[in-house]
Parts: sequence; structure tokens; C-alpha cells
Amino acid sequence: MKIFVAGHRGMVGSAIMRQLAERRAKGEPLDLVTRNSAELDLTDQQAVFRFFRVERPDQVILAAARVGGIHANNTYPAQFIYENLMIQCNVIHAAYEAGVQSLLQLGSSCIYPKEADTPTREEQLLSGPLEATNEPYAIAKIAGIKLCESYNRQYGTDYRSVMPTNLYGPGDNFHPENSHVLPGLIRRFHEAVQQGHEKVVIWGSGAPQREFLHVDDMAAASLFVMDLPLETYQRETSPMLSHINVGSGKSLDIRSLAEMIARITGFRGELEFDTTKPDGTMRKLMDVSRLSRLGWEASIDLEEGIAETYRWFLQQNQGSLRSK
Repeated sequence: MKIFVAGHRGMVGSAIMRQLAERRAKGEPLDLVTRNSAELDLTDQQAVFRFFRVERPDQVILAAARVGGIHANNTYPAQFIYENLMIQCNVIHAAYEAGVQSLLQLGSSCIYPKEADTPTREEQLLSGPLEATNEPYAIAKIAGIKLCESYNRQYGTDYRSVMPTNLYGPGDNFHPENSHVLPGLIRRFHEAVQQGHEKVVIWGSGAPQREFLHVDDMAAASLFVMDLPLETYQRETSPMLSHINVGSGKSLDIRSLAEMIARITGFRGELEFDTTKPDGTMRKLMDVSRLSRLGWEASIDLEEGIAETYRWFLQQNQGSLRSK
């Protein structure tokens, strides 16, 4: 089985690679094909088609995407919609042209409307306006779902989509401006400890509820969905509503998350919540009953997962953090 993992250096892609490598080490005959962005520009249609004609993989896992937090989405909306659309169009069509029957596309929970019910069910896709700050990215990921469904309907392929909640773990982005809330808090609390700060200021009231999933759980769920027999997958989906939510099924408020990260990083100072800053949506939680009925549930405890992520962060950033 030759599997092309697009985006193998990203947080999710690298987690999927680790689990596929473990399978191979246990005796599964897997040929893992990867290319970094310097070797293959997925926005270059001719290069992608040439790659598929030469390699002819049996399966494709599409984990490649341009991603970022609110600041990045607001600053580079054209790049977010263009690059993600091009990556998906090129890879999915080239896969079809090369005779690839099995493909898994990874999306995002931001595909759902801003005012979607909570927990958010798959059926709420396209039921209302999107959150303005990440609409270009969301539109691209929705297009990816519909590309897969359209190729399935017209050509009889087996292209599937999974939509993860907020992910964290080894390989995350800890940039002070472009990171998501959990890795951003890890960095801020770590730096507060290192610099002897007595207080950490957090945007908002701390009341909003958020859901988090460890990237290794996401990788396991992705491979689980890809391995499902077609008749089992189709039992829980429909031709024009085929994507599957992936999450922990649990949420916690930002205050509790901050207190947890403070414990893990050893910060013993004060937490101040700046209520002049916006809270955003008060609760975000994915309905994961579809995936649960299929037989998969998350297994990594949040506090243990954050502690592991913090250890990875320290290992990766020892020299640079000490020098600041």
C-alpha cells in the first residue's frame, strides 16, 4: 500500500506519519510517500499532476493547508483562500486522474456558521453566515468537502473528509501573534515564569467554553475513518453530507484552561482577565456522536496532553528561549 501524506511536516501530518510508521514497524506493508514544499509546491497544478503520474499512490491523506490564528487570517485573507483552494483542487483532481480510489481530506471546525447550535452537528454546514475573521479559510475547507463529495458522486471514488475541533500537541505553532489560544497561553505562562512576572493578563472574561483535542487523537481518528469499510462509512453519512466531526466531546472555560496551564508551567502569580477585550463566541463544541457511533472516541486526557506538549515545547526551544 503506497500512501501519499501531503503536509507531513505539519502538526497533524507529522502525527499521522508517526502512527503510520508504527504500523509499518509492526509489519504492515506500507510505502509512505512524502514531499516537502521545496520539493513539491501543491499550489502548482503541473507539478502536482506530474508527481501523481510518477508516484501513483494507492491512498492520499490531504493534511496540507495554510493555517493560522485570527491575526493571520485577518492579515492574509487572499492567501488563505487562494492557497487552500489550489492545494485541494490540485491534489484531489490529480488523485482522481491517477486512479487513486481512496483519499482523506482534513478540514476544520470553522466551516460551521458563526451562530451554529452547540454542540455543532454535521447537518449545520451551510446553514448560516460564517465567522468573518476566518471566512476565506472556511470557504476553502467547505469547497474541499464538496470536491470530495462531487468526485464520489460523479466518478465513484471513495474520498472522505474529517473536521477536527481545536487541536494542540507536539508540532503546534507557539508564535506570540499567530498562534491559537492554547499554545499561545503555554508560551505566555512559560515566559512569565522565566522572566519572573507576577501577573499574566488574558483577553476577555475567561468565561467562553472551548473544546480541545490532542493531535495524536486526531491522527488516530483520521486513520480510523480512512480504514472504515465503505458500507460502514456510508451508513453514517450521505452523498452530500459526508464529512465527520472529530473532537473530544468535552469543553472547558478559558479561565480553567489558563489555571491548568499555569499549574503545568509552574506559574504561581496572578491571572488577570481583561474584560475590555472581546470574548468571541461563548461556547464552541463539536457534536461527535456520528464518529462515536462508528466506534471511535478520544483517549488523551487534556491535562496530560498539555503537559506533554509543554515538554515538547521546552525541548524544541531551549536555546532560543534562554537567549531572550
